[in-house]
Amino acid sequence: MAQEQGCYTLINVPSDTEQPNEIQIKQDLEKGDIKTKTDTLKKVILMILNGEKIPSLLMIVIRFVMPLQDHTIKKLLLIFWEVVPKYNPDGKLLQEMILVCDAYRKDLQHPNEFIRGSTLRFLCKLKEPELLEPLMPAIRACLEHRHAYVRRNAVLAIYTIYRSHDFLIPDAPELIANFLEGEQDMSCKRNAFMMLIHADQDRALNYLSSCIDQVHTFGDILQLVIVELIYKVCHANPSERARFIRCIYNLLNSSSPAVRYEAAGTLVTLSTAPTAIRAAASCYIELIVKESDNNVKLIVLDRLIALKEVPSHEKVLQELVMDILRVLSAPDLEVRKKTLNLALDLVTSRSIEEMVLVLKKEVVKTSNAVEQEDTGKYRQLLVRSLHQCSVKFSDVASSIIPVLMEFLSDTNELAALDVLVFIREAIQRFEPLRSFIVEKLLEVFASIKALQILRAALWILGEYCETVDDIQALMNEIRQSLGEIPIVDDEMKKAAGEDKGEEAEAMQSGTVQRLVTADGTYATQSAFSTTTSSTKKEIVRPPLRKFLMEGDFFIGAALATTLTKLALRYIEAVDSPRKQNSFIAESMLIMSTVIHLGKSGLPSKPITDDDVDRIALCLRVLSERTDLLRSIFSQLCRRSLNNMLIVKAEEDKQNQQSSERRVVKVQADDPINFIQLISKNEMGVLENQFEVTLSQALGTTGKKETDPSSSSKLNKVTQLTGFSDPVYAEAYVHVNQYDIVLDVLIVNQTSDTLQNLTLELATLGDLKLVEKPQPMTMAPHDFCNIKANVKVASTENGIIFGNIVYDVSGAASDRNCVVLNDIHIDIMDYIVPATCTETEFRQMWAEFEWENKVSVNTNIIDLQEYLKHLIKTTNMKCLTPEKALSGDCGFMAANMYARSIFGEDALANLSIEKPVHLGADASVIGHIRIRAKSQGMALSLGDKINMSQKKNT
Repeated sequence: MAQEQGCYTLINVPSDTEQPNEIQIKQDLEKGDIKTKTDTLKKVILMILNGEKIPSLLMIVIRFVMPLQDHTIKKLLLIFWEVVPKYNPDGKLLQEMILVCDAYRKDLQHPNEFIRGSTLRFLCKLKEPELLEPLMPAIRACLEHRHAYVRRNAVLAIYTIYRSHDFLIPDAPELIANFLEGEQDMSCKRNAFMMLIHADQDRALNYLSSCIDQVHTFGDILQLVIVELIYKVCHANPSERARFIRCIYNLLNSSSPAVRYEAAGTLVTLSTAPTAIRAAASCYIELIVKESDNNVKLIVLDRLIALKEVPSHEKVLQELVMDILRVLSAPDLEVRKKTLNLALDLVTSRSIEEMVLVLKKEVVKTSNAVEQEDTGKYRQLLVRSLHQCSVKFSDVASSIIPVLMEFLSDTNELAALDVLVFIREAIQRFEPLRSFIVEKLLEVFASIKALQILRAALWILGEYCETVDDIQALMNEIRQSLGEIPIVDDEMKKAAGEDKGEEAEAMQSGTVQRLVTADGTYATQSAFSTTTSSTKKEIVRPPLRKFLMEGDFFIGAALATTLTKLALRYIEAVDSPRKQNSFIAESMLIMSTVIHLGKSGLPSKPITDDDVDRIALCLRVLSERTDLLRSIFSQLCRRSLNNMLIVKAEEDKQNQQSSERRVVKVQADDPINFIQLISKNEMGVLENQFEVTLSQALGTTGKKETDPSSSSKLNKVTQLTGFSDPVYAEAYVHVNQYDIVLDVLIVNQTSDTLQNLTLELATLGDLKLVEKPQPMTMAPHDFCNIKANVKVASTENGIIFGNIVYDVSGAASDRNCVVLNDIHIDIMDYIVPATCTETEFRQMWAEFEWENKVSVNTNIIDLQEYLKHLIKTTNMKCLTPEKALSGDCGFMAANMYARSIFGEDALANLSIEKPVHLGADASVIGHIRIRAKSQGMALSLGDKINMSQKKNT
């Protein structure tokens, strides 16, 4: 009885359904009208599925319901006879089933094709040979019915009966082979051919050989089965490849996208010839371009990426890189992102110029397109792709830079920032292009609208303007961007000028009040003009002055640094003391006017002390001009940038090396792999891909186990009851992406037979129980396994709890109950390390609304060791570079990032220190701030950190 019951038809049972009365059910089935009988029969089916046993209803259903000719009743009866218990407690078939069998023999001869077809479908689910044997002549006769629906289901019924009880119809393969020869309907041919594949492969191959030239004219459902057969035959017997590979080539041109996809996948596994790979890859690309469904595009793109992973295939794909770029016409950002990454991996010196042209066109399209949510992000992707192209192939940098410069005046700050990062790297790496980049940057300087972009552009120009003409040109741009100086005087004049223009109107419209302005002059203001002044048009100011008036004085500090560098270079380049003094005086005037403006009270926010100190330092550098400070401003700044770019290049190189595929080399003394002895994890291409994909979809493939004995599985076994309980239970929790499978072992530790033993489960959190486990009967000291599926909807800690209830055979007492321990679902099963740029991290940090601050409470005394322990226990990736974390200074700050399998982001900032005053053995202190979009993610991650902070000794 411990054997698991097969389940075929799944029907959802509402949790608030009332249990109907058995007497009422009998009356409704005997005397009710068609509608009443239909509703009652539905209730009976639900009761049986819930484990209720109603043997007295069988004869009532046979007498009063089965004779009815209503189609809905007929359909419900098929489900009723599928789920109803067909054996008595002794294991013998119930006598009533003979009457049922006779009724279905009549239905198999019914003139209505729907009743015949649905009855044949029902017989596919029937497993009792005693019931099936009398029906065999009628099933055979259905193969010759005029309607395809009946013939199609007759083939399926014969196939399932032959597979389970071949003695009932021993000549099934021959019968179906003859049927296939004369059949015209594609769905019938597909079912017949599929049966021959599994029942008699030789007959299937003979049929395929006889019509191999007509395969391209078949329907898509039959073509799919043919692809599956060819794959299986060639997988089992490689010598057959030459016979069928031409057929697969022909199917690449099928009208059905599904057939083309399967044919391309099969072709790749059958042949490694460049022509085959090229044909399959071209087929994949066509599918991506023509299919409108984004999910299809992503799945097929993944197939292309998998092809690229094979070194021998990569060369073929490199020739198709321009075709791959056609996929950029798709509107979805994720598709475009994957396509660009794939193209960047495949691009070579031969195709780089064409690729840059395509990317330039895409850039122009985004500029002209209507601004949508993803347009800015796509533009950013294109900028980064062009950046990588120029780093890989420096020859194309000169053609890329003018296109990208136009982005600096863009309202999308992210794309413009990426352009500046690229320009900063290009201007340092490619010395011949410096004058060209500076010239282009000066051209667009006046059109830059964003504060951050303007600040970064000032730094780049200040660092790389080296000729007198460039320095003078930049100075002119700065003066234009600031307007008239001193700024305070100019702003006061403008304010006074506007007030004078309104004074006459104010004198007539109300009382006039005299005010003293900051510089001691008088201004006139009317009581009525107070209301009108707010409605005046906004004063249009040059960009730099606008930012300063808004209180952003950090750009003033950046401007002071730029002016200092320009002045120091100008002194070296120009011999005339008069010109030198003039330039330095102008630079110092601009700096001092910025400080004056900051303290005048005119801007919306006053200047900060840090910015005042910075500008004052620059003024002092220009007035003293010592050799040390000159070398810091002229040389060391650029050296720091160079060092940063070198470190970044090394990191990129290391990441690339770690992701590079190892070339498989077979050594003379390598062991020989025998297919029969090889483990599943090592089979690779030898595995049957159809079975692999099916097992992946069902969630029956486990993760690759490092331990061959799978001892690590024991860590996921949870004890649910005590050893002294009458029923012992333990569960193995298997997490498969969006599902959790609980494999519960139940042991009857008593000497009694336990009846109706039911595992009752409930969930807490974002978990949902898919189906209710079936009741069981357990012999004394018997054991059984029950499986329960739980759906997961989001990343947060969940709890599964419940109990086991049962009746003791022969006892008159109430039902017994054993309460189970709670099963805690670990959030770590859904979190995987991920990476993002510093800009993206900051943006997400600002956007995410849920924050959880966790105090550090640990026994670890070393900062680096604590960081490693935290990364290991939380599955997060440290984004802070190793160089920034190296050394020992008593404190540490690091950013960490992870993403869940549901696409949720988790950010963490670690701020810890070593309390030196408490001694060398003092534990690390500090705190960790976690930010996430959802509350559950932030809280669950915080709980996980709290539980695992201390290191087990």
